[in-house]
Amino acid sequence: MCGIIGIFNDLDSLKKVKLGLTLLKNRGKDAQNYLQLPSGTLGHALHAIISHVPQPITGKGTLVVNCEIYNWKQLKEKYSLSGDNDAEVLLGMLDKFGIEKIEELDGVYAFAYHHKEKVILARDILGEKPLWFFYNQDGFAFASEKKALEDLGYRDIQELNPRTILTYDTEKKNFMEKKRDFFSYLPEHRENYETIKKKTEILLAQAIEKRIPEKKFGLLFSGGIDSSYLAHFFKKKGIPFTCYTAVLDTESKEPVDLVSAKQAAQELGLQLKVKKITLADVPTYLQKIVPLIEDSNVVKVGVALTFYVACEVAKQDGCKVVFSGLGSEEIFAGYERHKNSSNINQECLSGLLKMYERDLYRDDVITMDNSLELRLPFLDKELVDYCLKIPEKFKIKKDMGKYILRDIAQGRGLSESIAFRKKTAAQYGSKFDYAIEKLAKKKGKSKSEYLRTFYPSHNVKLGVLFSGGKDSCSAAWIMQQQNYELGCLITLRSKEKDSYMFQEFEPLVKLQAEAMGLPLLIQDTEGEKEEELADLEKAMKKAKKEYSIQGIVTGALFSTYQRDRIEKICDKLGLKIFSPLWHKSQEQHLREVVRNGFEAIIVKIAAEGLDKKWLGKVIDNKVLHDLLKLNEKVGLNIAGEGGEYESFVLDGPLFKKKIAIEDYEIKEDGYSAKMIITKGRLEEKG
Repeated sequence: MCGIIGIFNDLDSLKKVKLGLTLLKNRGKDAQNYLQLPSGTLGHALHAIISHVPQPITGKGTLVVNCEIYNWKQLKEKYSLSGDNDAEVLLGMLDKFGIEKIEELDGVYAFAYHHKEKVILARDILGEKPLWFFYNQDGFAFASEKKALEDLGYRDIQELNPRTILTYDTEKKNFMEKKRDFFSYLPEHRENYETIKKKTEILLAQAIEKRIPEKKFGLLFSGGIDSSYLAHFFKKKGIPFTCYTAVLDTESKEPVDLVSAKQAAQELGLQLKVKKITLADVPTYLQKIVPLIEDSNVVKVGVALTFYVACEVAKQDGCKVVFSGLGSEEIFAGYERHKNSSNINQECLSGLLKMYERDLYRDDVITMDNSLELRLPFLDKELVDYCLKIPEKFKIKKDMGKYILRDIAQGRGLSESIAFRKKTAAQYGSKFDYAIEKLAKKKGKSKSEYLRTFYPSHNVKLGVLFSGGKDSCSAAWIMQQQNYELGCLITLRSKEKDSYMFQEFEPLVKLQAEAMGLPLLIQDTEGEKEEELADLEKAMKKAKKEYSIQGIVTGALFSTYQRDRIEKICDKLGLKIFSPLWHKSQEQHLREVVRNGFEAIIVKIAAEGLDKKWLGKVIDNKVLHDLLKLNEKVGLNIAGEGGEYESFVLDGPLFKKKIAIEDYEIKEDGYSAKMIITKGRLEEKG
């Protein structure tokens, strides 16, 4: 892994790139170089693995790249290219073909290629290698880490979506985007289980073998199926390596991951090094880690703490490369949300789309800060493509996720206790989440509030897909509590009352926006199935331009139809997507709505068991009790996500003022009834 940076159409580009390289010094200590071009400057920090060739490198064009291309020798021979390492061969390919052959690259990369008046930015399709950029009419800049651009004074920085290739024109001072095809979970493999299992095992072996370096390396180890599979593979090959585990030092019984790691290491004959840190040590690590990952999200920080401490030991041990089992959950269906999904492989694909934002950037900056290169065989391109099409019945069996991987592992000689060990999330298995919670309580804060003290900046600026109901309000509140900035509300005004995507437009949503102090973007749509998605895309594109949002919040709970379509638009526009309510139980969601102080009233009913007497009722514990009884009696969806009822929020923790209803009318239409609020006002909160 390396660090890259470039600045164009800026008179201070040379000065800024030099400073930027000092900010990226942990990404490459073997060499730091820069090259001034007529329209700007490119810089590179080298972390040498294959060979020690400083960049930028020049042929017909000029390249800076952070890469590990595993098939570079094959490409060199196939296209008669020159070059002694992957970067030089990549330059040859770009000089000869431009980006035409980019999908033939087998590996991970983030690069900037300058030729004539064009600068091309691209990264591997899953986004293992990071790349951020800034653009306005006065200039263009990019770097491997967001914080480097921020420290140079840039704002409204965007992460390059891995499914987008960006081309900046240094003369016209604009850029174009080219979209790339992503993986698909269709068509499913039709071979029998044994054939699929054998093919998967072969692809796994290839994915691991191509990533094994000649230099000393380590394995981040929990004793679970993923890291144990990798350890067993290395052991069988006779390759020397060391396992690293990090946990909280506790006076009571040992953390689960330490117990499992010790048992697996003993059973497999592994060299295991354990780093324990005390509760008193944790704040010092948080001061380093939270700004490093540029995020105070509780889950991200808990995982990062585990990851960082283990990497610290690997660095001290002289490793330059570490392996991780990240990605196995997404391709083999290992999370609880996979078990709850109506389409498991679609859920796997959805997780892969978001990995670059959720996991990969965090893990990259942590390993780089410890002068380590991270290798992730479970995210091998060919393996991912194949595993997404494995029939879901082979992935989850008898409530056990990742069944096919566990079966392969047992067939290779791993014991049942290791192969079928149930997953424990890293932050819990290490007890670092417990540490964060205990420290937060000492300060009288929630975990989110406590972590925010280490990173007061907002994580990402978000637009909220907003209906005015309890779901979108609750989702927005959750994201705000996790230190995400709410940039605007986005509402679709549909002419079709029974839209497949959107709740019926409520005019008082304007009062809600005013009560929250947020700008409101209203987009009209005919509400016709699928065609309304073009209007949604238009609205999100406008929000991105006008309010500089970087992501979208949706209140979807179980509607795959809605989330799948929103995800596709977000990915197309380079926006991250957050669905904090996804697969949360309906009862839990409603209890949180009540507990968090949302005053949500029912404004429309359209289901058996509901009549106009329900209109205007505040969703409180009594109403929740009644909804639960209806669920038992007629199977009512108590969250109303299927259109059984709609809600409107008058007050809540997001509101600076509350809404008072001054007038309304009831309109009945056969099986449904609606409370139409014709007049309302804002009041000060008591």
